Parts: sequence; C-alpha cells; structure tokens
Amino acid sequence: MLTPVNPTSLDRTSPPSRTDTGRTLDPALPEGVRIRLLRAVYGDPRAAAELLPRLTPRQAAGLDPLPTEPASLAPELLARHRREIRALPDNTRLLLLLAAADQYPVATHAFLRAVAAARLDTRPLEAAETSGVAHATAGGVVFRDAWTRIAAYETGSPADRRDVHRLLARVLRAEGETPRRSWHRGAGALGPSVRLTAELRTAAQQARDAGEHPLACALVERAAALSLDPREQSRLLDRAAGDAWQSGEGDRARRLAAATDSDALNGVFALRAGNAAESFDALLTAVARCEPAESGADLRPASGSTEVPRTVAAPRTPAPDHAVHLLVRATEAAIYTGDLRRCREAAAVASRVGIVPHGTLGGLAAAFEGRYEDARDLLKAAAGRCGPGGDPTLLIHAGIAALMLGDHTRATTATVRAAASARARGATVVVAQAMEFRAYAEFWTGHPRAAETATADALWQAHATGQDNGACHLQAALAMFAALTGDGDVCRERAAAARSYALGRGLGLPAALAQWALAYLDLSSGRFAAAAARLRALAGFGPGHGHRAIRHLATPHYVEAAVRSGDTRIARAAHADYDRWARAVRSSDDLALSARCRALLAPGDEAVEHYRIALDLHARGTRDFERARTELLFGGALRRLRRRTEARDRLHTSLEAFESFGAPHCAAQARAELRALGTPVAATALRTPGAPTTCLTAQQLMVARMAADGATNREIAVRLALSPRTIDHHLRGVFSRLGIRSRIELVRLLAEGEAS
Repeated sequence: MLTPVNPTSLDRTSPPSRTDTGRTLDPALPEGVRIRLLRAVYGDPRAAAELLPRLTPRQAAGLDPLPTEPASLAPELLARHRREIRALPDNTRLLLLLAAADQYPVATHAFLRAVAAARLDTRPLEAAETSGVAHATAGGVVFRDAWTRIAAYETGSPADRRDVHRLLARVLRAEGETPRRSWHRGAGALGPSVRLTAELRTAAQQARDAGEHPLACALVERAAALSLDPREQSRLLDRAAGDAWQSGEGDRARRLAAATDSDALNGVFALRAGNAAESFDALLTAVARCEPAESGADLRPASGSTEVPRTVAAPRTPAPDHAVHLLVRATEAAIYTGDLRRCREAAAVASRVGIVPHGTLGGLAAAFEGRYEDARDLLKAAAGRCGPGGDPTLLIHAGIAALMLGDHTRATTATVRAAASARARGATVVVAQAMEFRAYAEFWTGHPRAAETATADALWQAHATGQDNGACHLQAALAMFAALTGDGDVCRERAAAARSYALGRGLGLPAALAQWALAYLDLSSGRFAAAAARLRALAGFGPGHGHRAIRHLATPHYVEAAVRSGDTRIARAAHADYDRWARAVRSSDDLALSARCRALLAPGDEAVEHYRIALDLHARGTRDFERARTELLFGGALRRLRRRTEARDRLHTSLEAFESFGAPHCAAQARAELRALGTPVAATALRTPGAPTTCLTAQQLMVARMAADGATNREIAVRLALSPRTIDHHLRGVFSRLGIRSRIELVRLLAEGEAS
C-alpha cells in the first residue's frame, strides 16, 4: 500500500492566523513547539486541539520531533473528512482522488491533462461542489482545505491510487517534469524495484539541483521504500533527512534521521536545536571519517556547478568539499558555545585529514591565541568571499568574519546575499541563520526599528523550521534592539527567555548577547555600576555561559560604565587589548571606539583631543549609533570643562540622532546634559498626524497593528512570545504616544497613516 509522504512545506510558508494561535494552544508550550504544531496541521484549530493532548512530555517540551504523518496528527478529523468523501458518488470520488494525487504530497499540476488523456467526464465534480468539499476552476480542482485533500487521497483504494499515479506519470512529458513523472511512477509501483529506485534517486538529484528540496525528499524517501538493500535504504533515508532539513521540515528531518546513524546529521540537528558542545563532537567525528559525498549529511544547498556526482555504490574515498562544510558547521558550534579553543582542535583535525579549512576557523583560533595580525589576514580572506550567488553557508561565515573585522557594510552584504542565495537554492533553513548575524551589523548602524521587525520575522522562521537554538540567538538580538529603543520591559523579558534557554543548551553566544543587552539598557539609563558588573561577567563563566567575542565587542561600553562608576583599573586593561585588535584590523569604527575609550580614561583637557580623533574616525565608519553616543559623551566632557557653546552643539547633534533612531533613553541623557548647561529642551512631539509609524518603536507598531485587527492582549502575547503584562505596557505606550484613548481611535489612526 502506498504510504504518502507528509505534505511539503508549500502549504506551510506563512504564520497561522493570530486567532488560531491564541485560542487553540496552551500558552505554556514553548514558542517553537506552538509554531511548528500549528504549521504541521496547516493552521487548523480543530487539528491542533486534537493533536495537543496526544503529545508526549518530551514533544511538548520541544525535545523530541512532532508527529509528521497525517494519521498521527489528527486521526479523528481525518476520519470525519473520509466519511464525508465516501458519501459522494463513485465517479466523483475518482476525480477527487486524481486531483488529490496531482497535489499531494507532490504538486504536479497535471490534472487537466490527465482528464483529457483518459477522456474523463468532469461533470461529477458538481456533487463535490454541492457538498462543499471542493470546486472546479479553470486550473483544476480546489479543495476546501488541506485535510479534505488528504482525505480524498487516502479514501481511494491502493489499486485506484496506483492507477491515478500511472495516469499522471503518462501525461508528465514536458521539459523539466522528469522528477515529478518519476515520483508518480514510483508511487504507482506494486513493490520493490531496483530500476525504479535508481530512477527516483536520479530524479531526486535533479530536483535538488533545481532547489526543490521537498520534492527531492519525497523522491528519495520513496526510493528507500522500493529498495531491498538495508544499507541502501539507510543511505537514502539519510539523504531524505538532509533534504527535509534544507526545506525547513525540521521534525520530518529528525524522524527520518532516527532510522540512520549519521554523525553529520546528528551534529547539525544538535547545532540548531540541541546541545552545541555535543554538536561539535559529532561534526568533528564526521570530518575525521571524511564521509563520501553520497551521505545525506552533506547538508549544503544544492548547486549544479558544485554538486559532487553521487552513486549509491560510491567507494569510501575522501570528499574534501564535504569535509570543509562539516568543518564550517563545527566552527559554528564553537562560536555558539563560546568555546573558541575548540577551533584549534578543529584546525588540527583538518590538518590530519589534509584539507584547507575556511578562513573563519583559522581566524578565530588565531584571535583566541592573541595572534591578531594572523587573525586579521585569515578573516579578511574569509570576508572577501561574499560575492553574489555563492554558497549560503560560506556567505554567512564571510559575514561573521566581516563582523569580527568591524566591517559592517561587508557583513550586511554577505548576510543579505546568503539569505538570497538560500532562497534561490530552496534552502529555507539557512535564511533565518543569515539574519542572526546580520542583526549584529544592524545594532549600531542607525536602523534599529526596521531591523527589529526583520529580526522578529526571522525569529518566527527559525521556530517554524525547528531551529530553536537560532531562535534563542534572535531572541537575544531582539533584547538588544529593545535596549537600544528604550523598551526596558521587553528587553528584560526577551533577555531572560534567551538566557534561560541558552544556559540549558550550552549556548554561550546568545547568553552573552542577552547579558550585553541588559548591560546596555543599564548604561543608557544611568545605572553605570550595574552595567559594569554585567559586562565584566560576559566571559567569566566559561563556555556555554559567556563569550569572549561578545565581551570584546562590548569593551567600549564596559569602559564607559566602569569610568562613570569610578572603577578604571580593569577598564584600562580591557581597553589595551581592544586597542591592539583595532590597530591590527584597522577598522575605522573600532579605532574610533578605542579613541573614545582613551578619552574616557584621560584627565580633563587631554580627553578633548581623543574625542575629536574619535569623531573624525567615526565619519569614515558606519556605526552611526555609536557616533551619536560619542557626541553625547564629548558634549558632557565639554560641559564639565565649561566649553558651553561647543558642548551645546555636540549635545544637540546627539539628541537629534537619538530621536531619529528612536532611542528615548539615550535622548533623555542628552536632554539631561543640555539642562545642566541651562538649555532645557522640550521632548519632541511624539504624535505625527497621519503617520503613527514614525513615532512608535517596531515592537509597538506590531502590537498596535494586531490590536487594531481585533486581537486580544493574550493573543498578541502568544504570537510575539511576550507576556500579557508586557503587551498591556506596550499598548499604554502606544496610546500615550499617539495621544488616543481607545482601540477605535487606534484603528482610525492606523488606517489614515497607511492611506497617506
């Protein structure tokens, strides 16, 4: 009997409605489980309500993959739909079966051709339309919903299903339809077949090269079902798991991988949704074995120009490109844990295997050892590989290298191109990861609101594709955006969520980033001792808790907090190391921040020249947010030196910048300095008629739009992974900023703003 593959992600590309999300699922469920569960059941609240109580405790906690087969997702709902289909006339059911087979689990768009080839009468479809099950259009049959389509397929007898698959295979003869024709040939097979297995495997590679990973997964999984060789079945399921992962079907990938024993697959899954230290060990084991390219653990997005030809019987010879990609993943594991010493271990394994690793690995190892000039050269080589159309994973590493070098323009270019290349290759899973590292470049370049919105979208994508570790990193990034825009409650809530998850998975990177966000919130609110204490601890807890790279990036903030709280001894040592790195990489922004640190540590008039040097360097860089902070600190120093006119100019410049960035805490500091000069400045009018988007933070705007759509505070809280109390705080802030008192006024204002 044909066992249908789970429907592809084509039906699951956008978030379910906030009403279904809010009313169906227990808010105590982890956000990732909620999103994946709703996605698995096509956003149907009935199916979600049926599936939820049947989850195991480990599934409900996100530790085990969710069910993927329709019969496991909502058997009662499916049974009701089947009864409805069985009540229709035989000839109507046959047409619905043909239409369903044409759409599920692989969309082939051949229904009308099949009807014409078999000379079928389509008038019986009127019965389906009368019952509300489906209706005919010029392009074919449209089912009422996904579950009706599945029921129409599964209600057919095995013989009828084989017949319709064979019919569809006969009419799929156009150019580019070979993989889909092979799918139907395989689905119409009576039993195991060596010839069909080989055909399906070849068709899967064609689909993979075209970036159609869901189709490739279906083909390879069907090939495994038709194979009699257990070892070949294991290899094929391994490959299917890789395709499922690339297409964003994380639960399906993990279930398929359970039937294999691939260190590489287990390493990647642990990297994105498990313990990152265990991921490093598994990936390095796979590198040491130097698995052949046939392995499904080769999780690179397909590309016709770089794909190594695969044959099931390939000898176990080294596959350098494959091993390089595994090393890249191992490097990511070291980055996520914060245990950068392990980069040296990875480099040693690479040397033994006889491959040249990507420059990011060597650069990290050299930086950890204090060999800054060597690190600079290696990282520059890696960052230079950010041309369009490259491998998405290597583009992400180019972005990471650029971030370490302080080159935010190149980091943004590399990560944007990584996301574009991933989409073009059908590698849905890589898109959210690109945004994780793009967020760093967005922190300080003066666009926190727009970046916050994009990061929130990437957070949903990470959860939906089963990448909860990446979601944790994005959650920490959102905490930083909230710190920059003065949303204290959101910053603390997101940082707490990120740290709680990160500490349980050994993820030092998001744990440290969340701590940095809290420290910046303290710093911009005048709590200097608290900020200094948080920043001192960034690397003090060891791998999995802190992160040396984040501590390094946060050094300018630590120096400011330490100086303003009266503790400069450790700050001077931290600055000395930061300055050595800045001089090695020659980044204008890093040199500017080093000069600012020197100004903060210098006495009286001596600081002025350092501030001027810092601003000259800022003018050549991209970190506009930090430039405004330098202006603020310089203005305060000039005020204390009684250089009132220049102080006033500097402070006004910083105030205007912070207001344009939407950073009220920093703007309040500039106003306080101006008041100390005897120059009171009224708060900028918050309401801009007809344009509410200009005076709300990105988070406030999302909340406002959902509220205007009729969502309750609890529904909004579930969708944004925040507490109802925080949503209430946001709405009060929205009403205050817009000068309104009701949701009715909010609906009107947003409508007017969009119209204008």
